[in-house]
Amino acid sequence: MLGLVASQLLPGALGTAYPGFKATADTLLYICLGFIMINVGREFEIDKSRWRSYTADYFIAMATAALPWLLIVLYYIFVLLPSDLWTDSAAWKENLLLSRFAAPTSAGILFTMLAALSLKNSWIYRKIQVLAIFDDLDTILLMIPLQILMIGLKWQMFAIVGVVTVLLVVLLIAGWRWQARWNVRQDWKRILGLSAVVCALTQALYIVTARWYGPENSIHIEVLLPAFVIGMLMKHREIDTPTERRAATGISFLFMLLVGMSMPLVTGASAADAAAAATSITASQPMMPWGVLILHVVAVSALSNIGKLVPVFFYRDRKLSERLALSIGMFTRGEVGAGVIFIALGYSLGGPALIISVLTLVLNLILTGGFVVWVKKLALKSCTPEA
Repeated sequence: MLGLVASQLLPGALGTAYPGFKATADTLLYICLGFIMINVGREFEIDKSRWRSYTADYFIAMATAALPWLLIVLYYIFVLLPSDLWTDSAAWKENLLLSRFAAPTSAGILFTMLAALSLKNSWIYRKIQVLAIFDDLDTILLMIPLQILMIGLKWQMFAIVGVVTVLLVVLLIAGWRWQARWNVRQDWKRILGLSAVVCALTQALYIVTARWYGPENSIHIEVLLPAFVIGMLMKHREIDTPTERRAATGISFLFMLLVGMSMPLVTGASAADAAAAATSITASQPMMPWGVLILHVVAVSALSNIGKLVPVFFYRDRKLSERLALSIGMFTRGEVGAGVIFIALGYSLGGPALIISVLTLVLNLILTGGFVVWVKKLALKSCTPEA
């Protein structure tokens, strides 16, 4: 929320120095996002000898990520846009990418809470850990074709898509083949350094291909998947010290602050000028009054969380309270969703839909405490803590 306020004040306060400040802030944001995704990859522990047993979990997680995404796409198209744009392919393309923010789940708070309740060996804890990781992985993988869709298949893009596909397949194969094999120091300094290296390599690839093919046809692999795979490769070591917790929390705070600071101007003459000069359909839509925006935020938040109730209809061998706790645990929004919004900003998406997406993310983060208490009550109703 502080970042959102700063995003409206800094352009006027910094004047001509703002573009340089913005470039520095964006670089820091990508490094923080890489740090977060490496840690997500480190948590991805899977027994490869039992890979078939995870198939159902993956498809349930995929449905849990897909349903809120599709509900928000339909809402953004048929509620936020005028009827003459309902059949516009560009409008669908932009909103398919932007609404992906509603897909990922970050259940780190939930994991900590269940472990503190001595429920680490419970079915809810084990299952939500698998579903949350698969949920984030599905979001990361689906972002790739969505970004290719945004760029468009121009003649240069056929070669570029081939290169990107090969790189991503190699990354996934390496992550699966050598999962948890890399015996490396895993304190916050090493992980932050690796994140900076990933950010530098992806940016170098973009700069080189932009020089060859032009900026509009360059290869821009986001840090999400490479950072996730690096985390997968690490032999997981749990370093639970006050210093590590403070560092990880501080980097997450900085990331969320920078995401807020990346938002475009919402009101004023500059915002109107930006909408008039916008090159995307979403960014060219006129801004709504704050009261109307808040109503849309509540509606989008409700739709995104209703979509997360998919697990209730599966795992029928478990109690309804356990399945409901599992679904509510998936409500928790995290940094991956904010990363999707930041990527959308890179494609000049904006307007009311972007502001509603950001405020929905903020609202869900504020409500996380209530979600955790709800899950706690349902979990203790379904099982008892270990001795």
